[in-house]
Amino acid sequence: MENIKNVSRKILDGDYDKTLKDIYVSDSEVAYEKDRYVKALNAFSEIFGEADVEIYSAPGRSEICGNHTDHQHGEVLATSISDDAIAVTAKTDEGKVMVLSEGYDMIEISLSELDKKESEEGTTAALIRGVLKNISDRGYNIGGFKSYITSNVLGGSGLSSSAAFETIIGSIISGLYNDMKITPLEIAMIGQYAENVYFGKPCGLMDQAACSIGALCHIDFADSKNPKVERIDFDLDSHDYSLCITDTKGSHADLTPDYAAIPAEMKSIAAFFGKEFLNEINEEDVLSNLPALREKTSDRSVLRAIHYFEECKRVRAASKALKDNDMESFLSNIKASGESSFKYLQNVYPNHDITNQNVSVALCVSDINLGDNGVARVHGGGFAGTIQAFVKKSAVSGYKEAMDKLFGEGSCKILGIRKYGGIRVL
Repeated sequence: MENIKNVSRKILDGDYDKTLKDIYVSDSEVAYEKDRYVKALNAFSEIFGEADVEIYSAPGRSEICGNHTDHQHGEVLATSISDDAIAVTAKTDEGKVMVLSEGYDMIEISLSELDKKESEEGTTAALIRGVLKNISDRGYNIGGFKSYITSNVLGGSGLSSSAAFETIIGSIISGLYNDMKITPLEIAMIGQYAENVYFGKPCGLMDQAACSIGALCHIDFADSKNPKVERIDFDLDSHDYSLCITDTKGSHADLTPDYAAIPAEMKSIAAFFGKEFLNEINEEDVLSNLPALREKTSDRSVLRAIHYFEECKRVRAASKALKDNDMESFLSNIKASGESSFKYLQNVYPNHDITNQNVSVALCVSDINLGDNGVARVHGGGFAGTIQAFVKKSAVSGYKEAMDKLFGEGSCKILGIRKYGGIRVL
């Protein structure tokens, strides 16, 4: 730990420029991040006073391939991104955790009161309490700290702002009290526990794993309690491509039944064979029983199951392409993933509202604008929200202009693929 004034001065003097470039991928981001870090340090001082501090970071994430496969214990390809949450943090011996996130009220959690509180369900306090409880239950040390957190991971954008928050809290405890010895996968599972049990959201592990582990990750959820995670180091810049995420500004209102129907319908196919999840059967089982499945379940259930099996194949193929530095094959699989989501998974627009199709329009304009200069697909849960595109750098400015014209200035974000998950920056 170092005095907050010294840390601020060193950042301004450029002592950490190389560190910031390494984390945030691009030289062009260093000036922005220096200003952001100094503002965060100043905010901490105003709230908590002068102290010796450390700074932690946890990135958002993007699902690259594997659309709606994780809840069936399938495979996904995900990545951490350059947008992140940062936390200016000081260790205390007060027996409590104090967290103020930019734009929100102070949260205080007593270390002697870590059991779940039903009244906190769905709140940030629940996430903090759940992370602390599970870290303690795993036999690690916990202790007090005070922290100011600011994030540029947009909430509701499919980039997993909540997973980034869980990861940064876990990373703080790992750094302050456990010499950074809590593994990234453990921190991901701790975050999932907090979200499932304390926050009350039955999410899978993909978001937390991508945020905590960093880089591109091929994750196999066949053993959901011990998923296989393979990091893939791939330099997107060296292939002259950028990752773009566009917020189509579609409403998420009344979409809960649409989201819930996807795992339910997939499970109905598995149930036909006496199983719970699709990973317990194989594609040939489905294809050889199509007449009976169509009669007992539904055509959409069948199509969604077939999407699942083909999507897991694409995850493996896209992961191999990255390891082989085969950009053409990678892009082909991403394009096929998007087409399958549209035609078979059917999560690009809700059937109950066919007149509003923000994501469909975004994909249409993307295809016309990009031509051979990139590929686009629905991003995350679907039905509204965001699309993802891999775009040749020479075409990025024109693509961003087209998306911003369609959905409003700043709708399209150009992101980097970052090689770090949750870390102690300094």
